[in-house]
Amino acid sequence: MSWTHRRKNVMAGPVPAIHDLSRGADVDARVKHGHDERRVQRPRRSVLTRFLMTLPAAAVSFVFSSAPAFADLKICNRMSYVVEAAIGIDDKAATATRGWFRIDPATCRVVVQGTLTADRILLNARALGVYGASPIPQSGSDMLCVAQDNFVIAAARQCRSGQTQVAFTQVTPTQGTDGNLIAYLAEDSEYDDEQARLAGIQRLLVIAGYDAAPIDGVDGPKTQAALAAFLKSRGLSSDIVGSPNFFKTMVDAVQTPSATGLTWCNDTPHKVMAAIATDDGKSVTSRGWYRIDPKTCLHPDVTGQPKQIFSFAEAVDADNRVVKLKDRPLNWGGDRQLCTRETKFETNEQTDCGARGFAATGFGVVDMSSGGKTLRFAVP
Repeated sequence: MSWTHRRKNVMAGPVPAIHDLSRGADVDARVKHGHDERRVQRPRRSVLTRFLMTLPAAAVSFVFSSAPAFADLKICNRMSYVVEAAIGIDDKAATATRGWFRIDPATCRVVVQGTLTADRILLNARALGVYGASPIPQSGSDMLCVAQDNFVIAAARQCRSGQTQVAFTQVTPTQGTDGNLIAYLAEDSEYDDEQARLAGIQRLLVIAGYDAAPIDGVDGPKTQAALAAFLKSRGLSSDIVGSPNFFKTMVDAVQTPSATGLTWCNDTPHKVMAAIATDDGKSVTSRGWYRIDPKTCLHPDVTGQPKQIFSFAEAVDADNRVVKLKDRPLNWGGDRQLCTRETKFETNEQTDCGARGFAATGFGVVDMSSGGKTLRFAVP
């Protein structure tokens, strides 16, 4: 299989409706149930123009104005995901990229210091692998080179070994009250900082197996009970919730094996891409892809009480090619043939895979009889 597009296209779970603030109209307004309180509608930011990359199920938006680039450039995260951002600087004939800058919900990060003179500023963002499939698709027209880990690439339009092309979007940041330039990463839910932080906590609680849904940035007894149970299970004090390192604590917690649910652990030196399938008694739904970085674990999102769970995973190298040992792909699966495809996918139809643009892939049955199962991927 080719892995050119999997990492940037996969997606997990529902995301909120898209609001295009430049038109002041709801594209797909939805009522969110499950909490005792409803979020108070905030005034629209009519004095700013929002550049909205609109996609069917998710969006990344950047608030901008025509302010000149003369100060530090900051990226502020108002999403419910811990993100990693990459910046592109296009100056005449040269285009350079640099990343990754980790930014927690409701925080900002300086990505360029001092006077910035450039023809264009470009931006790409990705969610941490802990979220499974990336919920941040990009629709920019500039395809620039990045690397999997921290990188600086001077000539970013021609990729070398270990680099891949991803879509960058041009942004023109707004000038903040401190004189610095700011670009906001935002979801269609239009979270403010407080709501983004709470929604980010809710999302990680759900991944960790606690019932904090819906993920809406609204506090209530359900979220508080889930958070209290999470803190108790990890032996943590409630004071840590306000700590600047709380998101790191949560991410670390959900990347460790769990006594409940399914956990994938990557014990190889390679990146692993995984897919899951669930049988609810009526149909089998397969879904992927999830990125599991080396020496980390991940809990795929499984809703409801499926009667059977299936798993498939394979290792890929820095160029996203399947790793082979003695001319055989390094993968972990089984005999149950289910449908997958190279890009992100979710399907509950498991017949005639090839005719529908899918590939038949061998999944293995996961024994969940004890309530929890950890699958460890290792090099034989």
